[in-house]
Amino acid sequence: MNRDLSYFARDLQELASDPDLIRWLTVLPGQLEKFMLENEHGDFGRWFKHLDKIARYRSSHRNFSSYVEIGRDDEISEGQKKDLANSLMQYAPWRKGPYRLFGIDLESEWRSDKKWDRLINNIAPLKGRRILDIGCGNGYHLWRMLNEGAAQVCGIDPCTNYFFQFAAIRTMIENISGIHFFPLALQDLPDSRMFDTVFSMGVIYHQKSPIEHLEKIRKLLVPSGQMVLETLFVTGDSSTVLTPEDRYARMGNIWFIPSIDALSLWLRKTGFRDIKVHNTAVTDSSEQHATGWSCTESLDDFLDPENPKLTVEGYEAPQRVIITAVSP
Repeated sequence: MNRDLSYFARDLQELASDPDLIRWLTVLPGQLEKFMLENEHGDFGRWFKHLDKIARYRSSHRNFSSYVEIGRDDEISEGQKKDLANSLMQYAPWRKGPYRLFGIDLESEWRSDKKWDRLINNIAPLKGRRILDIGCGNGYHLWRMLNEGAAQVCGIDPCTNYFFQFAAIRTMIENISGIHFFPLALQDLPDSRMFDTVFSMGVIYHQKSPIEHLEKIRKLLVPSGQMVLETLFVTGDSSTVLTPEDRYARMGNIWFIPSIDALSLWLRKTGFRDIKVHNTAVTDSSEQHATGWSCTESLDDFLDPENPKLTVEGYEAPQRVIITAVSP
């Protein structure tokens, strides 16, 4: 892969053929060119080299279910599997998954399929829709969205490591279309009502201004489009919002964690309607845990060992909610 726009040529061509998404092309090529040519991440060159190695392994076999599966176990030799696993390990930690790649079980920190199972029957069908997934990580859920028959699936995340993880997965699939990862932040997108469904999952509590986050999503949704919001919440009424003094569950980039009632109020104040709470769940170690592909510490290390209903800082342990809302 060359360090130019050639990697994104297929993505740009597909967007150019879509009468709504073509509006994005007024800014997107320049943003992608800047990412490719001016990225100063210290591992950028090394990760490029391993992507070229991964490109040796390609298959038409795919199954985008709980394990996003590419290739069959018997398509490559044991030596090739070791070579492929070594290249994939260069992109660790793998936070989202799981994946099964030519018989290699890539076990991520998060079992992201559990979140998917909680939401898929509570949202508008994705078939034929244009979708945006904000803060999509390495794109695990993009494959699940594509599997539901979406017309175009676009994920954005500014993390360079996640870009390469997604690129590694897509590189192994022959003849794939309709799925895109752009290394961008939400504010990089133009205010254009392009998407039928926008997902914001595990993102809003990282925002210094959650209200601006919601308003931006509203500006990207077509009239009567659906937002799918998945987030941490705390117990309380419409005035309850946790603002951690320093860290929450050892995460330092948490700004605000609202109650469900407070979050619903934010949605009403930003113009959303048909607000529905679909699911609440306490995060446990079956969904988030350390693996050989991810990290040495995970959820169990973030909770009070004497009282797992609290974080190590003394806050309520992580619990999550799924809310849908409709744009005006």
